[in-house]
Amino acid sequence: MIMDDEKAVRSLIKRLVNWDELGAEVVGEAQSGIEAIHIIDDLCPDIALVDIQMPFMDGISFAGYMHDIYPDMKIIIITAYQDFEYARRCMELGISKYLLKPISRKELEAALRDTIAQIGERPREEGDENKKISVNEYIRFIEENYADPQINLTYIARKFGFNPAYFSRKFKEKTGENFIDYLTAYRVEKACELALQGKKLYQAAEEVGIPDAGYFGKCFKKYKNVTYTEYVKQHNDGSPG
Repeated sequence: MIMDDEKAVRSLIKRLVNWDELGAEVVGEAQSGIEAIHIIDDLCPDIALVDIQMPFMDGISFAGYMHDIYPDMKIIIITAYQDFEYARRCMELGISKYLLKPISRKELEAALRDTIAQIGERPREEGDENKKISVNEYIRFIEENYADPQINLTYIARKFGFNPAYFSRKFKEKTGENFIDYLTAYRVEKACELALQGKKLYQAAEEVGIPDAGYFGKCFKKYKNVTYTEYVKQHNDGSPG
């Protein structure tokens, strides 16, 4: 997974590396730490290439968050700054590599090879099969806590004592819907209510738990087929939406 707030940089990294030769593939990308947290449960990447300077949540903060939730995920930090404090924090968090921009193909591929070599099988978490999945309980939890930006699949799975991958699979089996799709759709519906109350996009984004307004705007368009502004205009004009 590639994380950088500049689309051009993400595209360059994808082109720079011969992924097939490494036996790897890019499963997704994000332009901020907040966006990454919302999609990472579905993607389950083994490695994250992370720019240290990103809006809303910088690379170090993201690495710290992931260190607690996905301790087996390998993180390669990419930065334009040679800063001792950043390097020290990276070491504390067990970050695999710390690369300085501009990065070369040779340097990036070497870092990826080393990191891939470090990846072993994830330890299997036992006992989930004996636990009961109570979907209604988790849906109630979402309805009561959707405004908290920390709420995602991993957060809820850990809270109720499940392996995230197992929880995700069972949630879809019982509801026919991916957890992240359910959560995001619920947040968008709540944002629609806020839109009709006159809230600006960035205000609605904050209040429904997706403080990255750019990412929230993409989510809104995906689920409602119109932009937030278009939705407001349609309803102000009395048009269906």
